[in-house]
Parts: sequence; C-alpha cells; structure tokens
Amino acid sequence: MQIRTLNVNNFKSLVDFKLDLAKFTCLIGLNGAGKSTVLQFIDFLAQQVRGDIKGWLRTRSWDAKDIFSQFTEEARIEFSVCLKQDSGELATWEAEFDPVGLRCTRERIVIDDTTLEVHAERVRVQPSDQGRPLDQEIAFRYEGSILSQLRESTLPPRLVEVKRFCENVNSLGVMSPELLRQRTRTPAESLGLGGRGLPAVLHKLGAMERDALAAHLRKAYKQLRGMEIKSLRRGWKKLDIQEEFDGTKLVTDAHHVADGLLRLIAVLAETQTEHRFLLFDEIENGINPEVVEFVLDALVSAPQQVLVTTHSPLILNYLSDDVARSGVIYLYKTRKGHTRAIPFFSIPSIAEKLTVMGPGEAFADTDLTHLQDEIEAVTEGK
Repeated sequence: MQIRTLNVNNFKSLVDFKLDLAKFTCLIGLNGAGKSTVLQFIDFLAQQVRGDIKGWLRTRSWDAKDIFSQFTEEARIEFSVCLKQDSGELATWEAEFDPVGLRCTRERIVIDDTTLEVHAERVRVQPSDQGRPLDQEIAFRYEGSILSQLRESTLPPRLVEVKRFCENVNSLGVMSPELLRQRTRTPAESLGLGGRGLPAVLHKLGAMERDALAAHLRKAYKQLRGMEIKSLRRGWKKLDIQEEFDGTKLVTDAHHVADGLLRLIAVLAETQTEHRFLLFDEIENGINPEVVEFVLDALVSAPQQVLVTTHSPLILNYLSDDVARSGVIYLYKTRKGHTRAIPFFSIPSIAEKLTVMGPGEAFADTDLTHLQDEIEAVTEGK
C-alpha cells in the first residue's frame, strides 16, 4: 500500500493543500516553505490510528493549538487521503479532527463496497466481520480515528490493511547524533523521533540481520566489520562499532563514532524494519558527499514508500530523470503564507533544463527566490 494523494486544510501552513506522492518523494524548497510541516502532518495522520494524540503532542512539546493554522479561523483540521492498496484498489479516507476532543468527529473510509463512517456519534461499518453491517452509537472515549479503538476482528480485511499501513508510518525527523548514541533499555522495533533507540532497534534485528547490514555498509565504509549490541545491567543496551585498519581490529563505543556513520546505520536499519512508509527530514544532514549516492540508492530501492526533504543539489543529482520527474516536489508559500506543492520538473524553465542537465544541476542552476513568479504565471494560466 502507498499514499498517493494528500489533501489538508488548517494544519499549520497547510491550507487547502494538495500533494501527490510517489514511491520515493523528495521535497525541496526555501527555508520555511513547509517541508517539515508536511512530514509532521503525515506523522499526525499515522497517530490517528495509534490513538494517543496527547502523547504525540507531548513528545513534540506542542499544545493542540500549535497544529492549527494561524491563517484561518476554522476550528477543525480537515483531511482526505487516497491510498493505493497492493491489489490496485484505491482507498479514500476523509475526516474532520476536533481540537477539543482530540478526535475525528466525522470520518469516512471507502474501498470499493467496504465503508467505515463516523457521523453524529455513531459508527457504521459495511460489511463487518460477519458480513452484516456494524451500526452502533459511540459510547466510549478515544483520541484520533475510530480505527484506533475498533478491534481488527470486527473489521473487514480492507480496513485492517489501511489501519496497519498507517500504524507502520515512521517519522524520524532530523536525526540527532546525540540521540543515536544513547543507550537504551526499552525494547524497540523502530527508531523514535530524532533517531532515539538505535541500539534497541539493532538488537531487535538479530545477529544475522546486523551482519547483513554491516556487509551492505562496507560498500561505503570499507573498514567496518560489524555492529555489536552489549547488554548492561538492568537491561540497558549499548552499541559498539567494530572496525579493522591494516589488520588491527578496533571496537569503538557509539559515543565516539562519527555522526555520519551513525546516521547511515540508522537509515539502513529502518529499511530492514516492518514499516511501510519512512519519513526523513534533511536526509543529507551529517552524511559525507561521497556516500550520498549510496544512501539514495538504498532509499529509492527500499521496499517501503519513502519521503525525504533536502536542501542539497547532490541528493537530486543521484536520482534518475524518471524518479526526479515523478518524485521531486517543490514547496513554496503564497503571499498569504499558505504552503503549495508543484512537481519541480513540471515547471517549464526547469523541465527545459532537465533536457541538458542532471536533476541536481538543474536545481543548483535555479534561483528559488524568483521561481514563484513563474509558478504563479503557469498556475494562473490553467
């Protein structure tokens, strides 16, 4: 399953915002254009089916009012999502999120003849597990989507697939070396925001998977020999990196390992998890230019859908023209402060450059501060 289209209204700068997503999508644009906000919204969307909006806000040190747009007077966040299932069927999910109750007071999911609808404090599912409609009053409290509380055994398989996909979205934000280095004792199947929990994730992968990961990493870091997870007192886990230089083997605590290597380990480790959609903010941050191509190849070929943001032309330069055309999206803000998205290589002047330049060269050769005038001329002429 993949997310194909997002429509969002009233989430920070996302006002009447639409974004088409590919299997690999790269967001570019000036600082403050809304790239991180898009990642935050997708994480917010995933949190709807996890059912802990308060915890999600607390993790980011936000209040509910912080996620609402300052450009409108609307009291709810509206969104619609189009997802393409592995079978080729399209699923649409529309909802209104209420900041007071921290839940979707209205939502509707439609997949062919399968529907889930919440309206006027009632929930209806057609068909249910027994093939009969589920139609009942909502007599319990919950946060986010009603999917967070309905047992999978009561849902038709198509709705279960939507729920599981959203549960398996993982947003890492900008990965912090300090968090990647931290020891952990909490079991984890995925990295937390900022990269927290790397030793636990590598421990969960197991020795064989870690060895395979190290073998893959040796293509970029030839001296790397392995990653060892040591168990300490009271269940704490620490990460050691094994290297070899001219026949001499070294074991280095993660606290003394280069930032770029830790980030690279984290990125590749996430591609080995059960997650379905991975979000990385500023993917090039702290990674040597010499290994950028290695990182991009891993993400473009990953089994998961992937969304990254970048300010670096190097990232685009290692994308094929086809991937760049379908996946590189330029974000900008209108004069009202609303974020807008447009495929970068659909802009006439940029499309022309791509005929003689690589994607990264076309990006580097463009003055983004003046690009909005051309975009407005194109979009107003449609």
